[in-house]
Amino acid sequence: MISIKMQEQVKGNSIIRAMFEEGKKLAAIHGAENVFDFSLGNPNVESPEEVKKAIIEIITTEDSMSIHGYMNNSGYEEVREAVAQSINDKFSTAFTANNILMTVGAAGGLNVVFKTLLNPQDEVITFAPFFGEYKNYVKNYDGQLVIVSPNTLDFQPNLEEFKEKITPKTKAVIINSPNNPTGVIYSKATIIKLAEIMREKQTEFGTDIYLVSDEPYREIAYDHTEVPYLSNYYENTIIGYSFSKSLSLPGERIGYLVIPDEAADYVNIIAAANIANRILGYVNAPSLFQRVIAKCLESKVDIETYNRNRELLYDGITAYGYQCLKPQGAFYMFVKTPIENDVEFCNLAKKKNILLVPGSAFGCPGYVRIAYCVAYKTIEKALPGFKALIEEIQR
Repeated sequence: MISIKMQEQVKGNSIIRAMFEEGKKLAAIHGAENVFDFSLGNPNVESPEEVKKAIIEIITTEDSMSIHGYMNNSGYEEVREAVAQSINDKFSTAFTANNILMTVGAAGGLNVVFKTLLNPQDEVITFAPFFGEYKNYVKNYDGQLVIVSPNTLDFQPNLEEFKEKITPKTKAVIINSPNNPTGVIYSKATIIKLAEIMREKQTEFGTDIYLVSDEPYREIAYDHTEVPYLSNYYENTIIGYSFSKSLSLPGERIGYLVIPDEAADYVNIIAAANIANRILGYVNAPSLFQRVIAKCLESKVDIETYNRNRELLYDGITAYGYQCLKPQGAFYMFVKTPIENDVEFCNLAKKKNILLVPGSAFGCPGYVRIAYCVAYKTIEKALPGFKALIEEIQR
């Protein structure tokens, strides 16, 4: 018999993954070209050429043990130093290798953070809509995820409710900007106010509250919209980054944590995070790809491909009568459903071979997420189905 905790996980298995598997079944029946799968945030833009060159250079010129062997649980020192200097150049910070811990993607990094910080029943606050796996990451360490209601006007965080939900048990606040699923970028004004509230509550309760910034989409921002770098606004910030989207490497599981010197109890946090990286079973981030990304820190995918998709999809569905904010970043569109039940709407869309994820999976029912990291032609071919769907509902 599996554990009680895993019984709950099995029952609540990811809707996103379920839709992805559904897409494969439909493709086998109707042909892949006739199924329009917008369920999974799997990048469709090729990795930059520099990535391929770096892989070839490393495996043909370096000793195999230096490529494939163990290293410090934090990662190669020279890689961490390169990451730190790249961040410093971009955001006027002053990090060193000692502030960087290489991780098995952003998900691995977040699990390291929560393993490091959380005691049973500690609270982690997040803002709906949010990436659904946060519930599992927090529950892994017997913490409690506290959800702030969505602000559906502009999807900036609901800071009034946030202030009310901070308690003496609040250990961390996790935010994601550019946001999955909305594509919204949290403004500088929002971040400044958020930081003010957190400082006030730290003083009121005499506790340390950490701001955990989940940033896999940082480089995917449109129209020159600024993505504030959180450690410049709040001292107790821990940043989790992934190269899954910026370099189109989701399957390689490579990212890092930034833990600033200014964070409360920094010395113990960095030591504990190293141990957490080991005892959670990651041991260290993938050896080869640590070296690869060190050579590609100034590279990124061509986001114009995503931008073309964004423009086509947004113009198309809004012309049909769908309501949504135009995404500022990432590659998701969060669309209000023309019927109240978002799950039912997804089932109706499936009859058109269109696969969407209900907003209830992100703590925000009445919406659906469309992942537009697909071929341009897929959107073109899917648009008539979106049009037929809303017309049928309106009739």
